[in-house]
Amino acid sequence: MLEFIMQAAICLRFTPEAAKTVGLKIATAEEPFMSAPDEEKLLETKTGWKQNPEAVRMDIIKVATEEFALNGLSGARVNEIAAKTKTSKRMIYYYFGDKDGLYQQVLVEAYREVREGEGELDLEHLAPLAALKKLVEFTFDHHRRNPDFIRLVMIENIHHGDYMKHAPLIQALNQPVIERLERIYARGLEEKLFREGITALELHWQISALSFFNVSNQTTFSLSFGKRLFTKTGQAALKQQVVHMVLRFVLRPEWIEQSLETKIRA
Repeated sequence: MLEFIMQAAICLRFTPEAAKTVGLKIATAEEPFMSAPDEEKLLETKTGWKQNPEAVRMDIIKVATEEFALNGLSGARVNEIAAKTKTSKRMIYYYFGDKDGLYQQVLVEAYREVREGEGELDLEHLAPLAALKKLVEFTFDHHRRNPDFIRLVMIENIHHGDYMKHAPLIQALNQPVIERLERIYARGLEEKLFREGITALELHWQISALSFFNVSNQTTFSLSFGKRLFTKTGQAALKQQVVHMVLRFVLRPEWIEQSLETKIRA
């Protein structure tokens, strides 16, 4: 499994193998979308200097992420994306094949970003309760600071996951968070700190649900009940409450009555 995840991470640099994995088209030496001279011309920016191909690709994805999140898959226009990047519409097709291919790669990069952030938390060296607390805090903060990610997930759900179904790389990217939670939970059980009968998948669902709703329903919730919970003070309070809800969910009954902060520092 570890080898597969490592290979998936390498594929994220958008090699031809990665393109085949997620069902996208990409130019290769054997099957270029255009000739070398044409590619050289397309690599000229609007100001005349040549760009780094990887930088061009990531610039396209960054702009496309914003466009898809704002307008949805059907509403986003490749012309608009090209106009806001340092490249051309032809170059977008060169890298991603078509609009569907671009949207699919935007999803891959969105999930890669959140999963890489989780991997940088170094949870293995923390006590289980502290590790779980740190993961919940990260998830809440990430979702709050990246509303485009939430909107992309909502859009993909509207499309019944049609694009994720053809992007197994996303499934490979998401698997480590479950494995990470399994290890945290197992250590908590060993220390007689966590109660039995919880799966890592259920735990991930709880964390995701509490963090996701905070962003996905912010507009309608605010219109119905006001914006108090979405001020800086309100968000800080909600974050602490989400952390405590998740921790109390996993703690054995005898630990719930004790100070959570004391146990987290232990």
